[in-house]
Amino acid sequence: MNLQQLGQVRHDWETAEVQALFDMPFNDLLFHAQTVHRQNFDPNEVQVSTLLSIKTGACPEDCKYCPQSGHYTTDLDKEKLMKVEKVLEQARKAKEIGSTRFCMGAAWRSPTKKDMPYVIQMIQGVKEMGMETCMTLGMLDEDQSQELAEAGLDYYNHNLDTSPEFYGNIITTRTYADRLNTIDNVRKAGMKVCSGGILGMGETELDRAGMLIQLANMPQQPESVPINMLVRVEGTPFAENEELDPIDFIRTIAVARIMMPESHVRLSAGREEMTDEMQALAFFAGANSIFYGEKLLTTANPRAENDQKLFERLGINPERRCEKHSEEAQEAALMNAVESQQQDKMFYDASV
Repeated sequence: MNLQQLGQVRHDWETAEVQALFDMPFNDLLFHAQTVHRQNFDPNEVQVSTLLSIKTGACPEDCKYCPQSGHYTTDLDKEKLMKVEKVLEQARKAKEIGSTRFCMGAAWRSPTKKDMPYVIQMIQGVKEMGMETCMTLGMLDEDQSQELAEAGLDYYNHNLDTSPEFYGNIITTRTYADRLNTIDNVRKAGMKVCSGGILGMGETELDRAGMLIQLANMPQQPESVPINMLVRVEGTPFAENEELDPIDFIRTIAVARIMMPESHVRLSAGREEMTDEMQALAFFAGANSIFYGEKLLTTANPRAENDQKLFERLGINPERRCEKHSEEAQEAALMNAVESQQQDKMFYDASV
């Protein structure tokens, strides 16, 4: 492959090219990934989001990795849709610990008509706090996508999970085309896309390459690409899967960064099982987004204070939202940021 092209946004990736990236010596791959990363992002900033499960369990889908599936017996307590004010209370707490985006997930095949008004209120309430909004509610049709967009939803998460070839080994209750159709509906409505996959489900390196090709070759690459490490939950079919090689995980992060140079690559599920050193290497490989909070929907996640300590050790700052303001507002924001930085070396006032 032509290394001079690395860093260009492309939509014509082929399997042989991506396999060549995976086959690179590890140090060479990370060097190229870090070079691409620095061309598009501050290498010492990481975007911070918080994820909340607003409706838990009893999902009709049969995703073999998921403890929320109604097809498997796990220790998960089923919960109905949270009340709007309870969700907004959690969003306020997320903002206080430095999150700039609040993500809400519901274990649905697709949102129902009776639930949509509550979902809309949640979006509007979080937006009023000055935070970005993201939701994952299952499959969406065009009308539902438009309704969420009109409410102000910034991002919609809908993961591809894996390659088209391996997908049938994971899920049978919805097709790969269903997932692509939802992403297409989200794009048509004008929302940003958050879409990635999960490693450690028994897929091959070729499957990982296939998943990244699907994402990178979309007409518009996802703005956010979560790379998850399988959390092996007792009661799910993947509970006894072999532990993923950390080097293989980092390789995938690096390849994702090279293929989608302008996207945020999110170090997502599985961080509870990652050492600080593994996370640091993932940031070097091009990951520049994480979830704060003790849970990712239903699985454990490092506490915010642990992430803050790691950021401090690595010299990393939370990424701030970029918005257009008047000159007076920009000057006021700058003064507030300077004052905040003097008080706390690591975090800015997220309300600015």
